[in-house]
Amino acid sequence: MPDVSTTPYSFGITAIDTDYVRPKLDASHLIVERGCVAFVDTGTNHSVPLLLAALAEKNLDTADVDYVFLTHVHLDHAGGAGLLMQHLPKALAVIHPRGARHMIDPAKLIKGSQAVYGEALFAKMYGDIQPIDASRVIEARDNHEFTLHGRSFFCLYTEGHARHHYCLHDPEAAAVFTGDSFGVSYRELDTAAGEFIFPTTTPVHFDPDEAHRALDRIMGCEPEQIFLTHYSRVADLARLADDLHQCIEDFTDIATRHATHDERTVAIERAMFAYLANRARGHGVQLTDEELHDVLGMDVKLNTQGLEHWLDHGSPTAPKG
Repeated sequence: MPDVSTTPYSFGITAIDTDYVRPKLDASHLIVERGCVAFVDTGTNHSVPLLLAALAEKNLDTADVDYVFLTHVHLDHAGGAGLLMQHLPKALAVIHPRGARHMIDPAKLIKGSQAVYGEALFAKMYGDIQPIDASRVIEARDNHEFTLHGRSFFCLYTEGHARHHYCLHDPEAAAVFTGDSFGVSYRELDTAAGEFIFPTTTPVHFDPDEAHRALDRIMGCEPEQIFLTHYSRVADLARLADDLHQCIEDFTDIATRHATHDERTVAIERAMFAYLANRARGHGVQLTDEELHDVLGMDVKLNTQGLEHWLDHGSPTAPKG
């Protein structure tokens, strides 16, 4: 069995580091309720041995897993789902209807991701994406209730990051598993002031109005804790929600101000990094600029791509027709 890094929380919730790119970048969450098990997000194909090791670490069998909840089908969240399902004889994959077909036949998903990362890097990061048999997929309705040994979970549609996104509300734990709808918060950036957070505006569905609505819907659940895929538990939720609302406005302002720049991509990337670095410094983060680039660089590039797509297709100034 491979070494697996796990962090246990209350209510049978455990974060599993999926070892995607760097430690504590990407989490799958394991939920155990009296011997019944669910995963929330899976990481990539390379993560599957780690998820199976986490089960074994808790003396659980693969047949104990009832559900694999996929908040959305971006590959850092769902790339390993097809391979994982091959190891879970009873599990059903719970997917938003707009994303389900892409896990049943991942060809379009693969092509889109290769366009973002390039074929060589895609192969290294994600491997051979496996389909999920349609008979093992549940298309989750908005407010769809699932139970794990009597414990209720509710799928809540939250667009903004992606049109095929839902969050998983766990009322018993006063928790919401938010995928990317409540931003990203890396533990390297925690300070005495608490967690540092910012939105993820990756391509191609970023919609600022829907992103604001998603935050309001999540907070409407009155959670006491939120579990992010990037990375795991945060708890100072009123402050973090306010920060995210402000960041969404600031991100779109950055994009709009540089919309006609001759080197638009570079200009937005530089402005976004400067903005996040300034916020981090104000939050008490002591990392050097080089260290901050190591933590934030991938997000800055992907967020810029999402903002540029919004400029070209979704913003008030986007070309019509």
